[in-house]
Amino acid sequence: MSFLNSISQATAAQQTTSSGNPFLDGVRLQTNAAVPEAKKQELTQEDFFALLSQQLSMQDPFKPVENDQMIAQMASFSTVDGIAKLNDHILNLNTVMTSSQALQASGLVGQKVLIPSATGNVSKEEPNIKGVISTPTKIDQITVRIEDAKGQLVKSFTVDGSEGGNIDVNWDGLDAEGKPVAEGNYTIKASGKVDGKAQELPVSTYAHVTSVSLGTAATGAILNLRGVGGIKLTDVLAVAEG
Repeated sequence: MSFLNSISQATAAQQTTSSGNPFLDGVRLQTNAAVPEAKKQELTQEDFFALLSQQLSMQDPFKPVENDQMIAQMASFSTVDGIAKLNDHILNLNTVMTSSQALQASGLVGQKVLIPSATGNVSKEEPNIKGVISTPTKIDQITVRIEDAKGQLVKSFTVDGSEGGNIDVNWDGLDAEGKPVAEGNYTIKASGKVDGKAQELPVSTYAHVTSVSLGTAATGAILNLRGVGGIKLTDVLAVAEG
């Protein structure tokens, strides 16, 4: 069949389907038009080799592409493809590690953990607050101040710091008059003389683990602490008996 005959048959077919009304013919053409399927906006390895074959077929035979250029193109695509697959494997590995970490952290539910925070919680279940004062050197006497959420002084007392290092501190939850304080968060502050000068000392407190959250790949497992909030498992300093 010749090219002119094909055009004639196509024209005749269009005329047989024409209704004589331009508007109806326009609507009919729109309804019969096929909607192209959506394609992915990324190149696959098959697309790359198709483009490479097209490039080779259209190159100047007197100025062909150098072998090193072709190898460089193929190596670049292989590198990008390998990096993409590596990223997928890393994401899967992070998911598995996060789940495994959360499973291990679930064993801490009901235990007490030492956290780098001077704020502890007083409740019916835990009417006292325990913590650790870190000292850079031996201090004869350490002054401890207990403050409420508003920063008001509740009670003060001293502890022996002559051994130096980490000094245990335990507040019984009673105010200066010996009465139990209201439930809530309280802050332990400590100070002492280092080389003859008064210095604030870092304090860490124990908190009760009530539950564990899965978290994300960036944060890892999250420990939910009674009255204090959440903390990353990696920030825990020590674990004590519940």
